[in-house]
Amino acid sequence: MKKNETLLLIEDLQIKLGGKKTILKDLNLEIKEGETMVMFGPNGAGKSSLLMAIMGFPEYRVTRGRIIFKGKDLKGISIDRRAQMGIGMMFQRPPTVRGVKLRQIIEMAGRRENAEKLAAEHRLAEFMSRDVNSGFSGGEIKRSEVMQLRAQAPDLVLLDEPESGVDLENLVLVGKSINKILEVDQKQKRKKSALIITHTGYILDVVEADKGCMLVNQTIRCVHNAREIFKQIQDIGYEECLLCQK
Repeated sequence: MKKNETLLLIEDLQIKLGGKKTILKDLNLEIKEGETMVMFGPNGAGKSSLLMAIMGFPEYRVTRGRIIFKGKDLKGISIDRRAQMGIGMMFQRPPTVRGVKLRQIIEMAGRRENAEKLAAEHRLAEFMSRDVNSGFSGGEIKRSEVMQLRAQAPDLVLLDEPESGVDLENLVLVGKSINKILEVDQKQKRKKSALIITHTGYILDVVEADKGCMLVNQTIRCVHNAREIFKQIQDIGYEECLLCQK
């Protein structure tokens, strides 16, 4: 893949939950290699559902359109295969995984030699022998999730409200780790991309976005500068933003 080529392309997408209720429609989105896109939207707009569909969860069924990653249509490709292709996801509310230790997750992601270093960097050294997310606080869960992504090193990172439920100290740590995943210090050599969902906009304080967009009324509107979109939302709300078609 050449620099600045399209990494993720979504065309005329329609998604039904369980094959019955339409939750997204007429949705188009492009994310280029090395680009970070932040997505805003009110609660219940379908932001998390879009990430689930990209990741391949079967209950989020694509009934029209295409999701193309690295030039390949993802239709019929399983979650684990999509992960192997280079898609990684941080969940807003990840489950507790009984019987699986955090160390095992990190080592399965292919970073056995760096597991201890990653754990120390994310202040999770004492959690490595515990079941994943078992008894973790909100901040600890977010640090665990982003550490798992660091171990996986995906080409496309899907982040579902990474600032949700964390204090400022944890947000800064999570933001630094996200920036390492995205290779922001490599500038022209950067190849990693991200689609970040946010409701509060706080993630913009620790992760720089190349573009922003809004997901409202089941589709994407207003692809523009992320901070300008966020200011409009703060000033006039989502419904009034629909009057401005940028």
